[in-house]
Parts: sequence; structure tokens; C-alpha cells
Amino acid sequence: MTRFYEAGIEPDGQPLPILYSFRRCPYAMRARMALVASGTPCRLREIVLRDKPDEMLAASPKGTVPVVVLPDDTVVDESLDVMQWSLGLNDPDDWLIPPTETVDDMMALIRQCDDQFKHNLDRYKYDTRYPGEKSTDHRQEGLLFLELLNGHLKGQPFLFGERACLADVAIFPFIRQFANTDRAWFDSLPLPELQDWLALWLDSEVFSKVMTKFPLWKKTGEENFF
Repeated sequence: MTRFYEAGIEPDGQPLPILYSFRRCPYAMRARMALVASGTPCRLREIVLRDKPDEMLAASPKGTVPVVVLPDDTVVDESLDVMQWSLGLNDPDDWLIPPTETVDDMMALIRQCDDQFKHNLDRYKYDTRYPGEKSTDHRQEGLLFLELLNGHLKGQPFLFGERACLADVAIFPFIRQFANTDRAWFDSLPLPELQDWLALWLDSEVFSKVMTKFPLWKKTGEENFF
């Protein structure tokens, strides 16, 4: 099982990758889930986005999480790249290969989430940041993607079949965020397959592990692990 460290050294003395993360960020969330699933140990530096550490900005000036800095100073700073990098090292549950359809189909669904759906999610959840746009309009646009996912889940527990794949893990944190914006409305939707799928991931061991709370690295420097 993956352990996130602030000490930075595994018991065998080998340096670990550094992971800059923010617990509630859906991009960081999906990266952490892949790190846990792959068993890739990291030094965790938990941050808040309003107070980004200089060390993170030096590694990745765009200032978003997750950021992984490898022992050779290679930087991986896109969440999907972190997922594919860590699962490329070890993929015990075969998340990189969907049980049905193709890898291209799987990646296309993830892109649809990251592009159109995320655009609507932001304008629905954070409507005050987008003056002149109606959050209810973007909620309705987002609903189209929810309905698409519900169709994928007809007759099967996961988006591409009988077991989870990268698409499930990459998309789940954004559906969680969308649902939590108005949970009563989401729960009233006639999308039982999607609601069951969300509940499955919310109750999963991997999600529970990645949502462990750690002190902020910049303020404490304390050593933490799980």
C-alpha cells in the first residue's frame, strides 16, 4: 500500500518522489488514487492553493496541483500524467486497460470530462466567479454528461465493464464535486446507475485512504505517513 511521507526517505534509504497536493482538489484526488493503487510511495507536501510554497512554484510555475518531482528532478505536473506514470510502474488492477472498448474510447471519455464537463462544473459550482453566466444553464449542460455516464453504466458496475479502469478513477472526483454542489437535486435525478457508481467510489478503500488529513507542509514540516 502506498505511504505518503514527509520524511522523504524509504526504510531502504532510497529517495522518494515529492508530491505536492491539496486534499480537496479533484485533480490531486485522482492522482493520489492512482498512486495508492500502484503502491508508489511519495513524500507528501500538503498545501493550500492560496499560499503556494516557493519550492512547488519553482518546480511547476503554473501553480496547480498535483505536482510530482522525481528524485532526478523530472517534474510531472498534470494529474492524468501522474496517473499514467504511476500506473505504468505498477498497475495491479489493470486500470490502464479497459475491460471493454478501446484505450482510445476510454481516453476520449476522460477528455470529455476534463474539457466540456469541467467547464460547466466550474460555472455551476463557482457561479460568482463568472458574472453574466447562469449557473442553472451550466448545471443543465453538465447533466448531459451525467446522462451519458449513466448510459455507460447500464448493466455493468463500471464505465467500461465489470471492473474499474482509468476512466472511473479520473472522472469520479468531478462527479463527486458536481453532486455535492446541490446534493438533494443530484439525488432526485433519475440516474440510479450513476448514483450507485458514485456511492461505490465514495465508500471505497482507496478513496478513504487518499482523503486522510495531513498538516500543511509549509507550516509544520511534520512527518506523516499511512
